[in-house]
Amino acid sequence: MYHILIIEDDRALNSGVVLALKNQEDKFIQCYNLAEAKASWQKERIDLMILDVNLPDGSGYELLELVRKDSDIPVLMLTANDLEMDEVTGLSLGADDYMTKPFSLAVLRARMEVLKRRIQREKKTQEAYEIEDFVFDYEKLLFTYKGREITLSRNEQKLLKLFLEHQGQVLTREVLVDRLWTDGAEYVDENALSVTVNRLRKKLEAGDRACGYIQTVYGLGYVWKKEV
Repeated sequence: MYHILIIEDDRALNSGVVLALKNQEDKFIQCYNLAEAKASWQKERIDLMILDVNLPDGSGYELLELVRKDSDIPVLMLTANDLEMDEVTGLSLGADDYMTKPFSLAVLRARMEVLKRRIQREKKTQEAYEIEDFVFDYEKLLFTYKGREITLSRNEQKLLKLFLEHQGQVLTREVLVDRLWTDGAEYVDENALSVTVNRLRKKLEAGDRACGYIQTVYGLGYVWKKEV
C-alpha cells in the first residue's frame, strides 16, 4: 500500500486526481494549501507526492525543498506554469516528474505507475543498510554491530526497517501500529508499540553504542535521526 500525498488547491481537481488514481490498496492524503501539506508531511508516512506549484499560501517549491532535506520519495509537480524555466526549477530542486495544466488524468496515472515501479526496484535493491558500525542485512536477516550479531524479534526487525526506509521522517504511532500489526487484529494494546520501540532502542544502544538514532517526537510518534 502506498501513502500518496496530494497538494492541490483546486478541490475539484484534487478529488479528480484521487478518483483517477484510486484503488483498493493506496491511501490518499488530500491537502489544499502549503500549511496543511507541511503538517501532513510531518505526521504522516508518505511514499509518493503530487505537488502543485501555485498554492494560496506559498509555493510548492518551498515544500519540495523541505522534503528533499530528509527524503528521496518520488515527487510529481503539477503547475499551470508552462515556461521552460519553471520546469527546470522544479527538476533542479529534486522533482522526479513535471506536468503542466491542463493534463490528462490517464497520463498522470501512467506516470504514477512508473514512479511506483521505481519504488519497488529500490526496495528490492535496498536490503542491506550500513550506518556507522551497524550493518542491517534483511536479505540474510543478519543484524550486526562491529561484526557482533544483534538478535532482533520479528516485530523489532519490521520496526527497524520502517525507520530505515523513512529516515528523518516522523512516523506517527498510528502508522507504526498499522504497519507492525497487520494480522487483522481489531485491538492492539497501546503500550505494545512503546514496549517494542524501547526494546529495539535498548538493543541498538547496548554496551558502548549510545547511538541515539530513535528519538521520540512527543504527541506524534518517533523519528530515526539521520545525524545524531
